[in-house]
Amino acid sequence: MNRLSGATSPYLRQHADNPVDWWEWCDEAFEEARRRDVPVLLSIGYGACHWCHVMAHESFSDPATAAQINERFVAVKVDREERPDVDAIYMSATQSMTGRGGWPMTCFLTPEREPFHCGTYYPPTARPGLPGFRQVLDAVTRSWVQDPHRVREAAREIATRLEEAALADRVDTVVGPAVLDAAAETLYRDHDTVDGGFGGAPKFPPALCLEFLLHHHERTGSARSLQIVGTTCERMARGGLYDQLGGGFARYSVDRAWVVPHFEKMLYDNALLLRVFARLARLTGSPLATRVTVETGEFLLREMRTANGGFAAALDADADGIEGLTYVWSPGELMAALGLRDGVWAANLLSVTSAGTVGRGRSTLQLPADPDDADRWRRVRATLHDVRRTRPQPARDDTVVTAWNGMTAQALAEAGAWLGRADWIAAATAATELLLDEHMVRGRLRRSSGSGGVGRAAAVLEDHAWLAEALLTLHQVTGDPARLDAAARVLDLALTHFTAPGRIGVYFDTADDGEPLLHRPRDVVDNATPSGSSALAGALVTASALSSVDRAARYRAAAEAAVEAVGEVVAAHPRFAGHWLGTAERLLAGPVQVAVVGSEDDPQRDKLLACARSLAPTGSVVVAGGPHESGVPLLADKGTPTGRATAYVCRGAVCHPPVSTVDHLERQLADGTR
Repeated sequence: MNRLSGATSPYLRQHADNPVDWWEWCDEAFEEARRRDVPVLLSIGYGACHWCHVMAHESFSDPATAAQINERFVAVKVDREERPDVDAIYMSATQSMTGRGGWPMTCFLTPEREPFHCGTYYPPTARPGLPGFRQVLDAVTRSWVQDPHRVREAAREIATRLEEAALADRVDTVVGPAVLDAAAETLYRDHDTVDGGFGGAPKFPPALCLEFLLHHHERTGSARSLQIVGTTCERMARGGLYDQLGGGFARYSVDRAWVVPHFEKMLYDNALLLRVFARLARLTGSPLATRVTVETGEFLLREMRTANGGFAAALDADADGIEGLTYVWSPGELMAALGLRDGVWAANLLSVTSAGTVGRGRSTLQLPADPDDADRWRRVRATLHDVRRTRPQPARDDTVVTAWNGMTAQALAEAGAWLGRADWIAAATAATELLLDEHMVRGRLRRSSGSGGVGRAAAVLEDHAWLAEALLTLHQVTGDPARLDAAARVLDLALTHFTAPGRIGVYFDTADDGEPLLHRPRDVVDNATPSGSSALAGALVTASALSSVDRAARYRAAAEAAVEAVGEVVAAHPRFAGHWLGTAERLLAGPVQVAVVGSEDDPQRDKLLACARSLAPTGSVVVAGGPHESGVPLLADKGTPTGRATAYVCRGAVCHPPVSTVDHLERQLADGTR
């Protein structure tokens, strides 16, 4: 009996018609495996995963394979978006056993949840370097039946090693200027000077490292740090990784030059890259970075918003079962859409050739140089986008993930305030209200929701961190003290339930009263998104600059302790510590606090506020409001001594004299920041 039809996860419901007798992750599934004395087949994936769809079609929809699974295993299907805690544990096992990871993840467990064989995608029949899936099922069953004691002993040993690795203490290390400068040097050495980014193919957008390098440039004036960010952003934005017609970035590039993407679009990538491009544009005035910021924000509002005001998790890589079908073009297709003259012009502009970049004579769209006729390009782009909408479209995973919605709301609010986009700020506000109203259940946060309602899975650490960060940004943008209060409640929940006993600054990814798992996961490495611990540290830094004195001191101490607790990792592996490094830079900078005080009808207040939002260093906090607003700690003791709107700039405990002109504010913000 397949039990997935009532799941809240859209990904699980995609498997509801499989002939496999799937269970959701639950105690009853493991009790059934114990009763039958069979291993558990754990399959983990997500809605937009191309190879998850392939394996589902090839194996899980095949009656003979399903019969073999049903007879010899208890099959459990997990959505890694809904259960990142389960995914983290078994991804560690898969990586330790195979040296690599990915989705779909295929793990075989004892009824005690201990893994003894792990892999990723298996084809239905053997290929060079890959056994067939039914062969794997046969081999696992044979081992289980013939030598169950050895299998269980090996599983216990693997589980013990995984728990020891997860709980291992590290030597506290201060992450000061020397460590940060050394990290930047390491990134310089790893940087691809031709195509940008780090390393070879496949190449992922390094949003977190780019953000750190922006901080580093602002603190030190390093031209190399800024150049790496500029080069990488330009190469990504001009390549096939970026959707030249609709905006938004794909998950990664299969080549090192960003030409051919893996076409799925993840919400978290676009949220983090929106923030990077907006900050680069604000810092440098780059027209390209500004354009990509606007187009990415518009993509998020146009294509990723759900009916209830949240943001969907992802767009599939496939349409009609073919990866990238929606997005690639042949020269003939361009000419059919645009006519001969514009079609030839567009093919040259967008690097579309008869040879193609993805096979079958079709190409991804690139924009190696700006068009020589901007008006013509706007018209051509709009026409191609309209034609593309008539093609089969990728499915959308409408799961509303708390953390990823927090990231998106934060980025939209910050960029929207700088660009004067009230619609972006309104969308960010709606998303956070959804999370507070629906994902907060009986005072505790849930991980996700979908068309089936709010999921049962508890929120993990990153969910609390990014919801708080979004609320703190909206507090700055709107001046609403209720946002600051809500952020404090979320942060206090995180500090209460995720802090390791007796270890300030050390955080688990799951709550102290959460579901017991094989072990309590604690991952401090930044990957595609910040680790839960580094996301929380960043939110605590922001909160420390906005809160009342007592609360600010507590938040800052917790953030500093968190950074020191991973100092060894940060120093040794900067490519996997980008958000930690950016947080350490913010701690060094103060962060800078700017309070703009004046009546709402004073145009000078608006001018001072616009200046602060444009020129304050990356990661600063900026608030505006009336004199002596008691609900906003940064404004509570500040007035307008000259009777005019006034700006106050502080770095840590050091404050400049209050100023009432844009020129004076510009000079104060430039002092020691660039």
